[in-house]
Amino acid sequence: MKRWQADALYALQEASESYLMELLGHAQLCAIHAKRVTLMKSDFQLARRMTGKGQPW
Repeated sequence: MKRWQADALYALQEASESYLMELLGHAQLCAIHAKRVTLMKSDFQLARRMTGKGQPW
């Protein structure tokens, strides 16, 4: 049972890292488009909106 749990945690970590890296990449593109180098909350909001991820509906 412990092996399955370790594999499940590993899969969860991989999925989480993949999601965050994709979100950071899109947010960075939003900041670059706005001619900024600093990421802002609005960059993350726009990135989530554009990809349709993280929406409750």
